[in-house]
Formats: sequence, structure tokens, C-alpha cells
Amino acid sequence: MRRMRGTALAAVTMAGALVLAGCAKDSGAGNNNNASTGDQSASCVTAPKPPAAAAASSSTAQTEKVDGSKLKVALAFDVGGRGDASFNDSAAAGTDKAKAELGVTAVSESTAATSEDEAAKSQRLDQLASQGFSPIIAVGFAYAKAVGAIAPKYPNIQFAIVDDDSVKAPNVTPLVFAEEQGSFLAGVAAAYKSKKCHVGFVGGVNTPLIQKFEAGFLQGVKAASSKAVIEDEYLTPAGDFSGFQDPAKGNVKAAAQISKGADVVYHAAGASGKGVFEAAKTGNALAIGVDSDQYNQKTVEASKDVIITSMLKRVDVAVFDYLRALAKGDLTSLPKRFDLKVDGVGYATSGGKIDDIKDVLDGYKAQIVSGAITVSDKPQK
Repeated sequence: MRRMRGTALAAVTMAGALVLAGCAKDSGAGNNNNASTGDQSASCVTAPKPPAAAAASSSTAQTEKVDGSKLKVALAFDVGGRGDASFNDSAAAGTDKAKAELGVTAVSESTAATSEDEAAKSQRLDQLASQGFSPIIAVGFAYAKAVGAIAPKYPNIQFAIVDDDSVKAPNVTPLVFAEEQGSFLAGVAAAYKSKKCHVGFVGGVNTPLIQKFEAGFLQGVKAASSKAVIEDEYLTPAGDFSGFQDPAKGNVKAAAQISKGADVVYHAAGASGKGVFEAAKTGNALAIGVDSDQYNQKTVEASKDVIITSMLKRVDVAVFDYLRALAKGDLTSLPKRFDLKVDGVGYATSGGKIDDIKDVLDGYKAQIVSGAITVSDKPQK
């Protein structure tokens, strides 16, 4: 904190200090990221409030009846599977909706094991294809090589892969997202909600995909505050996918960030995020979830009171829209990338903890959609 120096008389010191304190608050000056001091949330945000977003025009809902009863769907989950309270659960929600609204009845689910090799992934997809499942939805970029190897063997079987667009085959549809855009809004929320002007990011596995979450979060925090301190770490290096399935390690990493002063922690770590939430609850910090609206996830219900929002990666929307388009016989209707413009990413408001800054988040969202703000998918540290 800046201190006055000089030889001012004691009789006017108190009045002068009060005046200076008011000026410091108005100008954004104050404690320079010292996490040991008290509530600094008012002084952490240094950027002006973004312009208000224009009122959203009413969109026409998809009302055409589509029959998906002939689809025989297979979901090949990444590690964690249904019940991970994150990425895989969101994909499962998409097929659950297809059952309810498209009449899909045949759905098979299988889950990758931690540290599973390529042969096992290929064998899983090969077996599903040989059993006549179509489409086969591979949930996660870890399936890229397996899809690339198996899809050409079954040209009449439709495949989709989430988070990868490297497989160039006529029967493979990529379902990819602008994770950096949704994470930017998470970063803004963290800066606005931090009382210590000190926040954290916990990534599961250090891969280009998770770096998109990291990149957007860092940029969002910095867009709102030029003073925020950011802790930024991963649970495991590239190639070690246990980082998505290790709540204990997530707890330890988040607890370490909190002990350094971070009071809002954002995770992009799959099932390991459960440990991040537990650390936030124990350490009197706040947390931001990922992929699904984690405030409403049963598997992390014990920590819901510290979850202020979640960066929504609408894998459920992408999976449902893919199945609907496939049932209609028109895959060209799918967006090339599920971004903020098509609500493929976003943020959750459950719990009401960010209601007071919703106009701020929507203002930044509008700037991203319009192109006034470009969010990088590469971390800028």
C-alpha cells in the first residue's frame, strides 16, 4: 500500500488520510496484490465496465419433429465416464435428451481406462462398429488416432469426435468448441469476485486443449484487472491422463494455491475438479466449475456453496444437435465450431452468486461475439 511521506502536521493527518483514501478508491489505486490484507474486491477491478449488451432477439426454437428412432448410438467415453460431474456427463446429457426428444432407444456406453493405450481405444471402436452401432461418438481428443484408424474401415458407419478436428474422413464429424471464449468470462468473474485480487487456475493435463481454458481464463482476468495475481498450474504433463481422474491431487494443488492467497480457483481438470472444490470449501475460497453446471451436479453437491459459476462447454448441445442433424440427414446444418455466438460455450448462473455481475459478463460476451475482443487460444503469461 502506498504511504504518504513528509512532515504534515499531526492535526491534519487524519483528514488528509481520509481524503486520499477516497481518491485511491476512485482511481483504482490501493493494495498492490498483497493477498494478506483484507477485502480488496472493489479495488481489484481496474478496467471500465464494458458497454451493456444489446437485448437478445428472440430466436426461433427447433420445432420440426425429427425421428431418431433408427439411430443406434454408441458413446465411447473418455476417462471418468458418466458420473464425472464434468465433460463426460455433458455428453451423456446430450444422448439423454435425444432419447426424450428424438425417440432414440438404442444407446451403448463404454469408458476408457486411465492410461489406456491406443490399441484398447481402437479395439473398443472396432467392436462397436462391428456390432452395427451408428453413430459412434468418441468423447475426447484422446480418441483421435483410434478414430483415424477405425473410421476408414467402416465407411457406412458415422463417427463423431469431441474436441478434435484432425481426422479428415467423410464419415467423421468433428465437434469442437471455443473453450477460450467461455473461459475468458470465467476469468472476468474471478477478478470481480476475488476479495484478495488473487486467483488460481488448475488444469488437469497440460495439453493444447486444456491450454485453451487456461489462455481464456488468464486473458479474462487481465482484461478486468491489471493488478490481479494469478496462480497457474497443471496436475500432470501431456501424456499422463491421470490428471483428469485424481481428485486427491486436485485438492492438494488447489489447497497450495489457496495457501498462497488465491481466493477464487477455476479448474479444467475433469473429475479431479471434485478435489479442487473440496479444497476451496476447506480453505474458505470460491471456485469456478467447468463443462457442466457443476453447482447442480450431485457428485459435488457437498461443495456447491463455494461454486459461484461454471464455464459451460455445451458438449450436450453439440451431441444432441449432431444426432438431430444425422436423423434429418443434414450434417451441413452443424456449426463448424461451437462458440459464444451459437451458445456452444457460456457460463452458469445457478445459485445466484454472480447475478450482480451478469451485465458485466454479458457485456464482455457481446464484445467477443462482435469481434471487438479476440480471445487467444494460447496462454499469454
